[in-house]
Amino acid sequence: MHSFLALIFCALLAFAGAQPSPVVPKGFVTQRNGEFRLNGKPFNFVGANSYWVPLLTKKEDVHATFREMQGAGIKVLRTWGFNAINGSELALARETDLTYYQVWNSTEWVINDGPQGLQRLDYVIKTAGLYGIKVILAFTNNWVGYGGSELYVNWIAGAGSTHDVFFSDPRIIASYQRYVTVIVNRYKNSPNIFAWELMNEARCLGDLPAGPNCVAGTNLLSHWYKQQSDYVRSLDSYHMITTGGEGHFYWPDKNVGFWHNGVFISDYNFNGQAGEDFDADLQLENIDFGTYHIYPQYWYTLLDTPSSTNFTIKDWGLSWIQDHADSAKKANKPVILEEFGVSGLQNKTEIYPEWVGLALKTRHAGIMPWQFGMTGLKEDNRVFKYADYIIDGASPNDGFAIYKNQTAVWNIFA
Repeated sequence: MHSFLALIFCALLAFAGAQPSPVVPKGFVTQRNGEFRLNGKPFNFVGANSYWVPLLTKKEDVHATFREMQGAGIKVLRTWGFNAINGSELALARETDLTYYQVWNSTEWVINDGPQGLQRLDYVIKTAGLYGIKVILAFTNNWVGYGGSELYVNWIAGAGSTHDVFFSDPRIIASYQRYVTVIVNRYKNSPNIFAWELMNEARCLGDLPAGPNCVAGTNLLSHWYKQQSDYVRSLDSYHMITTGGEGHFYWPDKNVGFWHNGVFISDYNFNGQAGEDFDADLQLENIDFGTYHIYPQYWYTLLDTPSSTNFTIKDWGLSWIQDHADSAKKANKPVILEEFGVSGLQNKTEIYPEWVGLALKTRHAGIMPWQFGMTGLKEDNRVFKYADYIIDGASPNDGFAIYKNQTAVWNIFA
């Protein structure tokens, strides 16, 4: 009887031109009206960025890391769902026990499904759930680190190609989607996944320069975000999807910029040169929430001098936070401050509380400093790659890592 009534209900919906919403499995986070929801209740969080957790070789270290995250009240981990190498690096990777998921020897890559490959990511995602932590998984990197998009460019498009062909070459897009399919199909039934992330910090340029097809107003990145988010949705009806972008705007009418030595410089974060259009990208049907990053200390090196304007990294960050909150409110979607960092202990203790305070006031759904630091690891002293290393039990520190023994900074987020 109940199934008969359900058929009638669905038929009435179809007749009215509506489609029934899919019933989201228990434990999956969704978004509605500008907030995240989990099992019918609002879900807001302090999160952690930790790309190095899948690089750990000792299971006890994985547990210890999640236990420390749990103790600090962290609910969401953001990490890389990619680790790719060239075939020429394979022997060294095996010798050093480096985690790798893809091996490139030609225009086609080979997946590593073994104990030094995706089985390590399996263990991270499984263990996260044991500690009540969900995972944002990024599919690739805009930068060279850990085998990002430019491996696709170099192997498929070839030498001399610009970075932005990653977003337009049909062969590269097909290869990217093949990898996405592997990852999504592997974890799409897991409630431990918070969301899929299309790329970390997509831009027109990367370690390779940009080409003429990706300049302000071309919307190349917006088209790519739509194409890939639609593709991921075709594979997975339930998990959320986001861009992983830095949150660049395209405001051609506002002519945002700054003066330096008597010269007006158009601002890369607002002029569309990066390729993103945060306002438009957040409106895409299958982009469920917005992400943005804050590193003004490194983005505005020309201004970070005593002889310059009244620019301060704290105030610029506050303005950037407000801009993204306003955009998210218009889109009626959640936004998370997904990465942010300043160097110097005094900077951290003075600036982070101000940034976090405004993010909370403007109803950000998540706050994720870069990056989570861990001490007491049992791993031997070892280099991962790109000068990232574990020494004396401490996780990699790029100047932004926040360790528990740095009480003044740790307590801002704990």
